[in-house]
Amino acid sequence: MRAIALLNRPPALAGLYSTYLLRPLRPPKPSETLAMAKSLDENDVGISCYVSSLPGFRGVLKQRYSDFIVNEVDLDEKIVHLTSFDLPPECTEVKEEENPPTSGKDCASEVESFRSLCGDHDAEALKGLLEKILSGVEGDIAPIVLSPDSDKSHRAEVHNFFKKNFKFLVTDTVEGSEGGSKCIRVRFCSVQGGGRSRRGKKRKNMGDSDLKDVMPFDSRGSDNWPENLGKFLRFHLYKENKDTQEALGVIGKMLGFQQRSFGFAGTKDKRSVSTQRVTIFKQHAERLAALNGRLFGIKVGDFCYVREGLVLGQLFGNRFTITLRGVVADSEDTIKEAANGLGRNGFINYYGLQRFGSGSVPTHLIGAALLRGEWKGAANLILDPREGERDIIREARVSYKEHGDIDLILKKLPRHLVAERAILQFLKKCPGNYLQALKAIPRTLRMMYVHSYQSYLWNHAASRRVQKYGISQVVLGDLVFCKESSAREVAAVDSSEPEDDCSDPYNCLPDTSEEAVPEEKVQSVKTVDSEDLLKAIYTFEDVVLPLPGSRILYPANDIADVYHDMAKKVTLSISQSLALDRNQW
Repeated sequence: MRAIALLNRPPALAGLYSTYLLRPLRPPKPSETLAMAKSLDENDVGISCYVSSLPGFRGVLKQRYSDFIVNEVDLDEKIVHLTSFDLPPECTEVKEEENPPTSGKDCASEVESFRSLCGDHDAEALKGLLEKILSGVEGDIAPIVLSPDSDKSHRAEVHNFFKKNFKFLVTDTVEGSEGGSKCIRVRFCSVQGGGRSRRGKKRKNMGDSDLKDVMPFDSRGSDNWPENLGKFLRFHLYKENKDTQEALGVIGKMLGFQQRSFGFAGTKDKRSVSTQRVTIFKQHAERLAALNGRLFGIKVGDFCYVREGLVLGQLFGNRFTITLRGVVADSEDTIKEAANGLGRNGFINYYGLQRFGSGSVPTHLIGAALLRGEWKGAANLILDPREGERDIIREARVSYKEHGDIDLILKKLPRHLVAERAILQFLKKCPGNYLQALKAIPRTLRMMYVHSYQSYLWNHAASRRVQKYGISQVVLGDLVFCKESSAREVAAVDSSEPEDDCSDPYNCLPDTSEEAVPEEKVQSVKTVDSEDLLKAIYTFEDVVLPLPGSRILYPANDIADVYHDMAKKVTLSISQSLALDRNQW
């Protein structure tokens, strides 16, 4: 369960007047910026209450991108900065990879073990594949697809079997032809030692000795990775005037990786200078460090190797250093008092407008469509023309909506429109398959649509709680973190089965969700009862509200109705719609 505190306080009070500001009372005037004029109003996403009744003031936020500096704060409450470009120490002694078999006879015991795992039909198919590989035939070797298997744990066992026994074969999971059941595909690919390249150049006739040079199909980092070195490279990403997805897209393109290969705890504002942690699976620091001379507005450094990759939400928070320009107030004392009041009283912990997107189509509406299972509708919301975009982009969207020319729109859409391009590229290959087209969006990005809708409900629930019960006391039925419990670590989740297919074997690293990633620290939550009120051991600062989900404890008062009533307005049932398969979104 993810519970969010209702009240937030700036961590440092010194210099508050110069480095912190109140949320503007209203958006800037239409004349100030066209983009802002077409964006959401705070009331549209449930941001409507204030902690203080002090008079506010106006100002221009993010007039320059350098006016908004964001530094991630990790789970140890350390502020993330880019401080070093030095390479970390690495173990140079690499365990020699086990040689692949050199004859069909060598594989006999492994094939028989596989027979007991998957049956005669699949064992014979594997045997045939091995015979083709060992014969050194010319041309591509067709993969085999095993029998449909609906048992995910068994599929994971099969994947692990191949990793252990056939290092020159790689497996992935594909949709079967029988009612959408999943099957495991097994294939062989050679790219070293004169092998056939991805452009189809003829592979030389392989002798048995050449098999040791084979690389895995999906390039999941080096198979010779040192055992005493963490499997994930973590680095600090510094970027200027770029969102997280765009920056990682640039890095990924230079390295030949897909965006889904990177793990991070949260996206940072585009119009900002930000620093955050990023992880990638089994890659050496020198590869990324070599990019710094070619990157514009992006730098990477502070490299280290860690055991686990980052996932969304795995951060303590963010530290913001804000410059507010063009300030208009009744007096300087008004500004000082408002800033001091912020430090003294904090602010309601709303999800800000950036969570709901900068375009005219809010991301929470896309999230609601996904939760309703309206795959085509969700895709259209992402692709349709929208106000506030550059003419060339808008014209491309209009042309696609009217004529459906995918090639034309792909030529005109800039690469930073990651979701749009992912959907279109998949629809070009598989017209009409909108569900899989949406799944082609990098997982961290497509999850944000659903997270946006959860945030939308949370904001409205927070406003109702403040409007009805105020901020001075805890009331019956509130949720609070248990004071007697401390945060406990949840065991890491390890899903060894890759669910997403990759059309390009040479730039496809695993989705970060496929490798061992930790769950965030959780703290026990309880419902305030009459005894708690008598003892007065909780204050408003202890009150939390949950992000909605399928197995969630809601407040035992009328605030819980906000979640359900808001969802019903868009024909959603929280308990059913948010019961999503972790691996689907």
